[in-house]
Amino acid sequence: MSRQPLRDAMAAAAEKLRAAGVASPRADAEQLAAHLLGVPRTRLALIPLVEPAMLDAYHAMVDQRAKRIPLQYITGIASMGNIDIEVGPGVFVPRPETELLLAWALGFLEAHGPHNPTVLDLCTGTGALALAIAHARPDAVVHAVELDPRALEWARRNAGHRAESGDTPIVLTAGDAGDPALLPDLDGKVDVIVSNPPYIPAGAELEPEVAEHDPPQALFSGADGLDLIRAMVPNLRRWLRPGGGLAIEHDDTNGAGVADLLNAGGAFIDVAEHPDLAGKPRYIVAGRAS
Repeated sequence: MSRQPLRDAMAAAAEKLRAAGVASPRADAEQLAAHLLGVPRTRLALIPLVEPAMLDAYHAMVDQRAKRIPLQYITGIASMGNIDIEVGPGVFVPRPETELLLAWALGFLEAHGPHNPTVLDLCTGTGALALAIAHARPDAVVHAVELDPRALEWARRNAGHRAESGDTPIVLTAGDAGDPALLPDLDGKVDVIVSNPPYIPAGAELEPEVAEHDPPQALFSGADGLDLIRAMVPNLRRWLRPGGGLAIEHDDTNGAGVADLLNAGGAFIDVAEHPDLAGKPRYIVAGRAS
């Protein structure tokens, strides 16, 4: 069998994914092809024809995506900032929205942080956010906390790969971000805290990629989605140094709720809500009062 046009294969794949209800069919069809061919999406136009074996493999991947298996589980890769990390069944897939926390943290450190800052990432999952900060700020001491043993294994694996690539190692801790006895050695010493915790209210309707594949413990946090964030606030208060800053991702229904939790007690200042890429409320930032 002769080589076939890649363009036609991607068009058919996009249509199949669209019919399956995938939110970004064309982009996903292109990303699967780019991953299989080992080229950036922007270079796909330079590959007019592909071998039959490649098409067979491509069709198999498209069939998986049409079953609403997350794209990142199929490729085994997710991105955060300027790094790629490994993902797979049993671990939460990092979302583009969390790039906003990364950008905020790096901007805050640039404007307010000292040289050799201490950074803490709570509910690190794959380690993506912590590792992206460590990559961008090799002078930082980055701590990352994760409760779920399976996710922690992914974080350790990714941390090992990044260290092999020359990045500064991160400090991984198995623990509950709401545990009042967690990491006492960091009390009053952390310059920046970031967290993408479980925050979805129980009973929320979710896309199949999320409901059927992301681990529930990484998604849900009580009836209002605030159980863990509520438990974290006293720890944030004791860890963050005066003048330090924090950013917490939250459900789009809970911007005001998280702001109220941080405003109570007077420990935090400059509490501000921020939208995500779609304009929905997505993360809160605050500073530690002096």
